Amino acid sequence: MSVTVDLDLLREEPSTDPVADLARGIDLLNEVKGGERGATLRIYRPSPTLAFGQRDVRLPGFEAARMAALRHGFEPVVRKAGGRAAAYHQGTLIIDHVQPEPDAMLGHTIRFQEFGALFADALRSVGVDAHIGELPGEYCAGEYSVYGTSHSGTASQYDAAASVKLVGTAQRVVTGAWLFTSVLVVTDSAPLRSVLDEVYQALEIPMDPRTVGAVEDLVPGMSVDAVTESLLNTYRGSGKWNLDT
Repeated sequence: MSVTVDLDLLREEPSTDPVADLARGIDLLNEVKGGERGATLRIYRPSPTLAFGQRDVRLPGFEAARMAALRHGFEPVVRKAGGRAAAYHQGTLIIDHVQPEPDAMLGHTIRFQEFGALFADALRSVGVDAHIGELPGEYCAGEYSVYGTSHSGTASQYDAAASVKLVGTAQRVVTGAWLFTSVLVVTDSAPLRSVLDEVYQALEIPMDPRTVGAVEDLVPGMSVDAVTESLLNTYRGSGKWNLDT
């Protein structure tokens, strides 16, 4: 019999400090690990940030990539979890799900699968044809990325590839707890596409900028608030969590 987990919801104000944002997620993880708080769902909209992975820092082109991010108005930071470089701004939702777990490492792969399914369901609820998997040439490539597919030819702003990445996920596991972070791009994909194209060229990592997209590219008029409520409703309907609003 599955156990339903009580989940405390933290809706934070739009961010102005990317470094503090990353540190806040780790602080929550440590608080949950130490028993100072229970399972927590943190949602916020970040300021323009270019989050590099640990491997990016070791590449010869890292400094050029960092300067490219600054030229585009994105603050470069280095995150502890996740793969390659990812960009986000206030048209993006960042979701930190932190939960105590005695054997946290055992569920590592299952969490990627289950959260991928949860985000795909939330996006389908707002009209996106959403799927789980890695797109050829996507930024910060991941097996459990969530992408959306356009069938109508109405995708805005650019001659889109058939599919665009919408959600990237990463997790950090410590003894007794885990942090699962998801980045969901809702609006204004053009500046993300532009900065990621230049950053990946500087890093000399192949990346197809046509795979950079947002929910509104596939569902015109979609808002961050609407996607947020769809996500929270999907959490509530999952049967896995009691969401404390």
